[in-house]
Order: sequence, then structure tokens, then C-alpha cells
Amino acid sequence: MSSDLQWLARAVELSRLCPPSATAFSVGAVIVGADGTVLSEGYSRELDAVGHAEETALGKLPTGDPRLRTATVYSSLEPCGQRASRPRTCAELIVAAGVPRVVVGWREPELFVAACQGTALLTAAGVEVVELAELAEAARAVNAHLLG
Repeated sequence: MSSDLQWLARAVELSRLCPPSATAFSVGAVIVGADGTVLSEGYSRELDAVGHAEETALGKLPTGDPRLRTATVYSSLEPCGQRASRPRTCAELIVAAGVPRVVVGWREPELFVAACQGTALLTAAGVEVVELAELAEAARAVNAHLLG
């Protein structure tokens, strides 16, 4: 298994820890440094009722942590590009942190937003976004209660 698949599988595993919600996806995120060290992990609603996985994982690190400039964020779901519950989206937080690469398992379906703009916002800011479709079904399965 490639390291990208390994870390994304860990993000999917974390998503299973999310408290259930009828109004939000269950998402896991892992931030891995250039040397392969886990810098942080998080999952949706881990620390508060509206917390997103990427936001939680980034929030556990010091602001301006230089390791983020060479890190990869692994997220079971595409980072949000629109958000009502906080002033900044996960895509904006990732860009602001200087993370150059994001690996996702599943693109956000049109359920809570008309069209998720996370990937577009990240790529427009120069962030490399890799989608590993082989883990999309595992990420989707964690959210089956939302999808009918």
C-alpha cells in the first residue's frame, strides 16, 4: 500500500469516530510532515459541535508551524469551500497554513452545498490536490446515513 493510501485510510478510520449528525458529514483528517511523521489528526465534531476535521487537525498545531509548508493534509472528504458555521472554510485554513498538498478520498456531494468549491479554491491557490478514488466508497460508507 502506498503511503498516500495508508494515510488516507487512517483519515477514513478517524471519520468513524465522529459523533453522528443529520446535518454534517463525518470526516477524518491526518496531517503528515515531509519526513512521514504524523503532525496532527482530527475528525468532525471532535472538539465542538460544528468543528470540521481539517480545522480541528490544523488547530492542534501552533500557528505558523513551519512543518506545514512541506506537509500533506489527508482528508476523507474534500475540504469545504463554503461554510455557514465559521468565518473561514477548511480550504482557506489549509491555504493560510501554507500546506502545499492535499489528498482526498471523496469529493463532497451536492447535499449541504450546491457545489463544493474546496478543490477549486485549493488548486487556484497553488495547492496540489490528489484524489484517491479507491477510498471513496469507504469514506462514503461512513456517511451512508446522510445519503439515503
